[in-house]
Amino acid sequence: MRVVLQRVSSATVMVNGQTVGAISQGLVALVGIAHSDTDEQVAWMAEKLLAIRLFADEIGKMNLSLRDVGGGLLLVSQFTLYADSKKGTRPSFIDAARPDNALLIFDALVQRVTATSTPNQPPITIATGAFGAMMQLHLVNDGPVTVILDKGADT
Repeated sequence: MRVVLQRVSSATVMVNGQTVGAISQGLVALVGIAHSDTDEQVAWMAEKLLAIRLFADEIGKMNLSLRDVGGGLLLVSQFTLYADSKKGTRPSFIDAARPDNALLIFDALVQRVTATSTPNQPPITIATGAFGAMMQLHLVNDGPVTVILDKGADT
């Protein structure tokens, strides 16, 4: 599983001109799923998304997680994160999971981050795009802060 994670002031994902997911301050996670991904990758990524420290503390150091500050987590499936462009000019997506399997893994990730929200912490809003749809993502990148998370079967 591969995620491009961006800290945002706000983000909205639209399909056919309709908003299907939106958050205020928080994180946007563009989620790529490999054919080899299992529940192990889902569990690791869910924990990492909620625990990675990308928000400023009282002295301005990135020392707080989404769990600490609350806000939103917008998850958007993006198979193109597994593009292989080493040969030629047209990327290959051979390492990306097939859509039926990717949907199961993506849904498991959404369920896992939703289920692992901590009651004693500030609330986290979980939103998603529309799996398999052509989406328009509008976001205000905060910082900008962008991190790549990768958890394959061998990492």
